[in-house]
Amino acid sequence: MSKQVRVRFAPSPTGPLHIGGVRTALFNYLFAKKNGGTFYLRVEDTDQNRFVPGAESYIMEALEWLGIAPDETIGKNEKFGPYRQSERKHLYKEYADQLIDSGWAYYAFDTAEALDEQRKHDEEQGKTFIYNHTIREKLDTSLVLSKEDTATRIANGDHYVIRFKTPVDETLHLKDIIRGDVKFETSLLDDKVLFKSDGMPTYHLANIVDDHLMETSHVIRGEEWLPSMPLHVLLYRAFEWEAPEFAHLPLILKPVGNGKLSKRDGDKLGFPVFPLEWTDDSTMTKSMGYRENGFFPEAVINFLALLGWNDGTEQELFSLTELIDKFDLNRVHKAGAKFDPEKNKWFNHQYLMLQKDEDLAEAFTPILEAKNIDATKVDLVKIVSLIKERANFVTEFWEMSDFFFEAPTAYDAKAKKNWKEETPTLMQQLVTVLDEITDFTSMNIETIVKDWMTTNGIGMGKVMQPFRLSLVGALKGPHLFDIVEVIGKAETIDRIKKAIENI
Repeated sequence: MSKQVRVRFAPSPTGPLHIGGVRTALFNYLFAKKNGGTFYLRVEDTDQNRFVPGAESYIMEALEWLGIAPDETIGKNEKFGPYRQSERKHLYKEYADQLIDSGWAYYAFDTAEALDEQRKHDEEQGKTFIYNHTIREKLDTSLVLSKEDTATRIANGDHYVIRFKTPVDETLHLKDIIRGDVKFETSLLDDKVLFKSDGMPTYHLANIVDDHLMETSHVIRGEEWLPSMPLHVLLYRAFEWEAPEFAHLPLILKPVGNGKLSKRDGDKLGFPVFPLEWTDDSTMTKSMGYRENGFFPEAVINFLALLGWNDGTEQELFSLTELIDKFDLNRVHKAGAKFDPEKNKWFNHQYLMLQKDEDLAEAFTPILEAKNIDATKVDLVKIVSLIKERANFVTEFWEMSDFFFEAPTAYDAKAKKNWKEETPTLMQQLVTVLDEITDFTSMNIETIVKDWMTTNGIGMGKVMQPFRLSLVGALKGPHLFDIVEVIGKAETIDRIKKAIENI
């Protein structure tokens, strides 16, 4: 690549970071690292009406947790700072004026009422109202006012906006890395507002100016911004700047049906769409987060990377280093990628299985402490090794292992059907067998118990199911004799005796 790669993630702090935004940040990060470039984060907070306190710090924390923190951002390597657009607003008026002077933009003094009136008039004529070349010289603009009148109205404090003067009758043939050649007719575009008399730029002007001043080489963003591409390319032309390369990522779609994945989909189907938990202060409603729901950040990254991209092989598990090595924008799909919550869990299970048992035990400990259980009194590492195969999350460990820590106080109704008339006698004989074992290890216990059953002609089902029910309270859990070894002889015998009394 001939030029130094500099890519950005530029969210607005209007709420929590959606998982679609995370995927955009991830693809920018991977592209930068693959090409020895820089990934920076710029906060686009010019719309103060939609600003949400805490959203900016949330975005920063989310990217840190996911392991894709930017190389440059607010308070970090501010080579092209400031990195908040609200702190750069003194820059934009100069560039808006430059467009006025070069004839690429004009002042518009239209009131909301006047525009509504024009919109109604067009609708009555069967037309769609578009503020563009067909109407701009019929409205209250500097294109029909003299320079003196325009200057006077601005000096008098009249409200105005600066609009881009879109060229007429031109076909733009543009290149998108993902979508190939895309074509736009300029006569169908509207004259977007670039700047307002309150001193604030709109997204389009601020975005282009900042991307240029921050030396952005590639703009990698969501598909929803594709309609803005012709305006942005024309703005680069108007400023006589070299435009970056563009790549528009496919949407992340709902698990069922069509349409973009939304928070409501997550609420309805019970999965998070935000990296971290978020509380809406205005409604005091809480939204689920991947972190708080027990996902490993590596699993989230791996899953998101494969939503719209693959390396051309059947491989599914990638470390971040592997993703960087293999990532290529030319292998990003054009079509939307359907979000699969079950596949999401599958990825987390794969990463759970890659963890050391000691680390999983450490993660499980706070859950036990919250239940006032002393984790030091059991072989927690051994317990984790026995249950992790069936778990997707550490948060599921308690439900899968509670019987290791607490004797059952109730017995599954369906399982009790295995408790026959002769069962108490057999269980009492089993107690005697267990009590005589000195090497109380899983393999030795299993050998002795099964030899006893074989010698006495006792069927496996007559003993094993009531045995498990006595220890667990249900017909669930890992290998029975592993449970016996972990809880120990005294506890095993005590539980069998309680079952004889209570079932």
